Amino acid sequence: MITKGQKINDRYEIVRSIGEGGMANVYLGYDTILDRNVAIKVLRGDLSNDEKFVRRFQREALSASSLSHPNIVEMYDVGEDNGIYYIVMEYVEGQTLKQLLKRRGSLTLSEAIDIMLQITDGMAHAHDSYIIHRDLKPQNIMIQDDGQIKITDFGIAMALNSTQLTQTNSVMGSVHYLPPEQASGKGSTIKSDIYSMGIIFYELLTGSVPFKGENAVEIALKQMKEPLPDLKDENPSIPMSVENVIMKATAKNPKNRYNDSREMHDDLLTVLDDDRLNEGKYRYQYPEHEENTKVIKKLEEEKETEEKVAEKIEEVEDKKSKKVIIILSIVFIGILAILITVSLVIPKITATKSVVVPDVKNMTVTKAEKTLQEKGFEVNTKIETIPDDNVKKNRVVKTEPEAGRSIKKGTTITIYKSTGTVTYVLENYVEKDYHDSMSTLQGYGLTVTLNKIDPDETTCKYIGQDVVIEQSLQEGSKIKKGDSIIFKILNPVTFPDWSNQTQDTVSAWCNTNCVTLNVEYQETADQSQVGKVISQSRPKGATVKNNDSVTITIGSKSQIKETKICVSTTDSTKTKTVDKNENCPTGYKEKTEDTVPSENQTTTE
Repeated sequence: MITKGQKINDRYEIVRSIGEGGMANVYLGYDTILDRNVAIKVLRGDLSNDEKFVRRFQREALSASSLSHPNIVEMYDVGEDNGIYYIVMEYVEGQTLKQLLKRRGSLTLSEAIDIMLQITDGMAHAHDSYIIHRDLKPQNIMIQDDGQIKITDFGIAMALNSTQLTQTNSVMGSVHYLPPEQASGKGSTIKSDIYSMGIIFYELLTGSVPFKGENAVEIALKQMKEPLPDLKDENPSIPMSVENVIMKATAKNPKNRYNDSREMHDDLLTVLDDDRLNEGKYRYQYPEHEENTKVIKKLEEEKETEEKVAEKIEEVEDKKSKKVIIILSIVFIGILAILITVSLVIPKITATKSVVVPDVKNMTVTKAEKTLQEKGFEVNTKIETIPDDNVKKNRVVKTEPEAGRSIKKGTTITIYKSTGTVTYVLENYVEKDYHDSMSTLQGYGLTVTLNKIDPDETTCKYIGQDVVIEQSLQEGSKIKKGDSIIFKILNPVTFPDWSNQTQDTVSAWCNTNCVTLNVEYQETADQSQVGKVISQSRPKGATVKNNDSVTITIGSKSQIKETKICVSTTDSTKTKTVDKNENCPTGYKEKTEDTVPSENQTTTE
């Protein structure tokens, strides 16, 4: 059994358990030589004596050790220490995609595509190295706080060129993501991982797996027989191009799937291009269910035959058992009599008196040791420590075996003392999504209060981002369950109606809300609109986002040119037209009523 503080290979110190699997348990460890945290996968004790499992475990290490990619957990070391078979890997801080989906439900389209691009890129690298994962599922994919994806647990990965696999047809992966060919016992190929990635993509967009059932067999049969549910029934906003990627990846017939992960990755890169959003539905080139139908029929026939054979065997065994029962009964009665005699007499001779373990909770360690020793128990010299919110520091929390149990005198008892209230070091949540930040801190038992404020010149850059702009407790503060923290966030901002407002009024609002203002001018005959907003490019009520821009149109005076008529001082029939603000030319004067020519005169200029 692996315990806290234990060292493996005199180098890796066990900190705590972080997960358990079918083949191995995973621990957070500390590399005392390289001074870093690591993840240590240890083959389960009940399997370490099984040569078949040991070979599989070592094969995992050999296959995964060749992989070096930003989206695949890096493996550092592999070895064996006193019967403990272990692998040392990169420790990834974050959560699994499964945990993220449980908290968020479904993800946005852009989030899901970004995650799938990373997964397909990492798997393309693995496939280039002739390694199949065979167990791709959200539980085996970590996502860090910065959004980077790390594929973990190549625990049942298979080298394509390996000749030593003896169970290539075993169903090993989680049945919800299990390809039809793997469910029918045909083994795995690169295209099997592509199918699993398609199911993961579906779950990221909908929040649920496509095939469900009461047991693994029922789900496996659906993987082989039933078509994938229509994605648009779950989320009508998904473009056809995205649904086509999932349809192609999850085709029942591997011939209809992508040829490799790189092809799927390249398809995802263009899935939101304008020319693909309205593309036609993907049509399968090859029959989808022909091969699987034969396999299902064969499995059903074999199951029916096995049931008939079992009935016959049961009938024969019933007849034989009646003859044997009499003989066995006589022998059993004799053995039982001997056992009863032994069980009654010998324990009375050799038995050690049992004593109830006293409750030493909240005692000092010294007093607890004395109390236990007075009852006839031995006390482990190593005192274990655990955090506890209800027991003072250095006081006893519990014992192992626990208080109230009746055990033999002389039994060694381990004391657990309190390290005090569980505390956490507060992170800096400024500029992080306040929904996620609240969820994290509430998980620690903190009370989170939101203080919503209107933006100004110093905070407008956060408009429309749903992020924390200030926290009441500083980064690095020690916090505990029951503490309170205040997150300051911005109220949502919408564009107002600027009709008949001045440019200065609009400009001041834009400066406060980090909106870029563009101004255009338009002549108007309506003098009341001159210098006022006639129209705006963003309608009233539209949500303002970071670095938005808006264009307003300001009314300006009409530019119609005003003129006056000048009349010659020597010949009233001659006139000239000039700008209203200009002087008449030499020899001309401005036309007035007393300079109007008679009816028989004509204007020559």
